[in-house]
Amino acid sequence: MAYRKYKFALLIRVFVLFISLIVLAFTIIKLDFNAELSIAVITILPLLIISIYSFRSLYKFITKRFTEMDDFFESVKYRDFSRWFTEKSGSEDIRELHKGFNEVNKTIKEINSEKEAQHLYLQKILELIDTGIIAYNIETGKVLWVNESFKQILSIPSLKTIHFVENRKPELFTAVFETNHPKENTITIDIDNEKVKILISSSIFSIGENSFKLIVLQNIDDTLNRTESEAWKKLLSVMTHEIMNSIAPISSLAETLQDKVQLSIKDPIKHQLEMNDLDIGIESIKKRSEGLLKFAKTYRSLNKITKLNLSKIYVSGLFENIKILMQPSLESKNIELNFEIDNPDLQIEIDTYLIEQVLINLILNSVEACKEIKNPKITLSAQKNIEGNSIITITDNGKGIPNEIIDDIFVPFFSTKKNGSGIGLSLCKQIVLLHNGKIQIKSIEGKGTKISLVF
Repeated sequence: MAYRKYKFALLIRVFVLFISLIVLAFTIIKLDFNAELSIAVITILPLLIISIYSFRSLYKFITKRFTEMDDFFESVKYRDFSRWFTEKSGSEDIRELHKGFNEVNKTIKEINSEKEAQHLYLQKILELIDTGIIAYNIETGKVLWVNESFKQILSIPSLKTIHFVENRKPELFTAVFETNHPKENTITIDIDNEKVKILISSSIFSIGENSFKLIVLQNIDDTLNRTESEAWKKLLSVMTHEIMNSIAPISSLAETLQDKVQLSIKDPIKHQLEMNDLDIGIESIKKRSEGLLKFAKTYRSLNKITKLNLSKIYVSGLFENIKILMQPSLESKNIELNFEIDNPDLQIEIDTYLIEQVLINLILNSVEACKEIKNPKITLSAQKNIEGNSIITITDNGKGIPNEIIDDIFVPFFSTKKNGSGIGLSLCKQIVLLHNGKIQIKSIEGKGTKISLVF
């Protein structure tokens, strides 16, 4: 509609200019300037004025529209969509043009508003997830965007440029930022003197002339711990099933033998008791019972970790109990046992029975590791770290643990001992996890091992 009105107004102005020029030209041709100068001037001058006015009107009409459009495109160029073009003054086609400009601005502002809302929504989602995400400029190292999970996983307080990590943690920088991970990859990194397994992937993308790198990582230690806990629950269920399967035939066989004995007692002549059958049956019960007893003896401690009986105790009291239990045995083996506590008033909320069992188990492992070691020494220490966590540490100067098996020692049923069940250390870890704690291990082959229980 606005275009038709503009075209009509333009045609009128062109027509008026065209007619005035024709009349002016015709008049000039017909008049004799020498004879009728005054008449010529009177005749031509109005026509000339009309022609000039028509040309000026046409010029203004056209340039006005181009000026308005140029003004609008300038606003678009600088992304200024807040401008409002008046719709109440000027010619009708100009008002229509302004109305169109305003509609465009309004639509773009709505689109930008929707995009901003979607961006904030997406950003909020990315902030809430426990997966770490970072995007940064490859050339400058400047961080385009990073969420809190990424900083928490790598234990970095703030991150405006990746060179912050390069200067302070070069090994971490190499593993995470310099190395490309086009496919999901599991790596182990050292964070605050703790080995942490993370799942990492990265990709490179471009925006304009700039290249960016996107890194996504996730701490899988917590996931593995949760999975391990579920595996323990399933293991308990399986073991219960196996024990019941062992008891059922023993019970049935015992009942059959009892019936035969009772019948023989009532009527010895009619129901003679076959001693050979009785002996075979009893032998079978004995063997099955011995197998079940061995099975139950190996795994009986598993039923203790289904729930906790928590109480707040002094760590000094816990250490005193351990000393009474373990020192005589260690003295007979010429192993020195020491206790160190930073604060005698240090308290911790634990299931005393279970944690004592964990410490005894770990001390016995240290005793095993200290065999054939000159001046063997085991130290139990306790302190609080800067995060406020209570830490109990068992350190020995034994033979240490080989690197190739250190990741497997907490796996249920894994053992390097000839007669080991492989349940001790995995049980210790399960008990600590049940306390919402974690167990950390550092070992140097030939120098010793340090195991920390963090609560």
